[in-house]
Amino acid sequence: MKNIKFLLLGLLFGIILVKSEVASWFRIQEMFRLQAFHMYGVIGSAISVAMIAILIIKRFHLKTIHQETIVIPQKKFHWGNVYGGLIFGVGWAITGACPGPLFAQIGSGFFVIVVTLLSAVAGTWVYGLLRQRLPH
Repeated sequence: MKNIKFLLLGLLFGIILVKSEVASWFRIQEMFRLQAFHMYGVIGSAISVAMIAILIIKRFHLKTIHQETIVIPQKKFHWGNVYGGLIFGVGWAITGACPGPLFAQIGSGFFVIVVTLLSAVAGTWVYGLLRQRLPH
């Protein structure tokens, strides 16, 4: 019962995804076919909000609710991120789903997406098996 707040937040997030049509297979396909601005607007808005939030955190040295300093480490460029992003993007284009909307799509009654969910879990498992052999 102590985790009910996370369940409620997840349900709210799913409702927002469905109502904003971010979880719509058709909207995702429009994005990859460069036919509509909707998804680019949503993604661009999220990036803008995140950039502003990070600037505010750094500028005002904000702390967590437990008064811990928020540390945002510098990231080094790594080609693995490019390859991983390409694989992720191809999977997103083929299935019309990324990890966030997967559950919203299933909750909306598109049960065929369970195949995509199981494939994502299998891909994570395979990565776990191969992680030691991959360059990091």
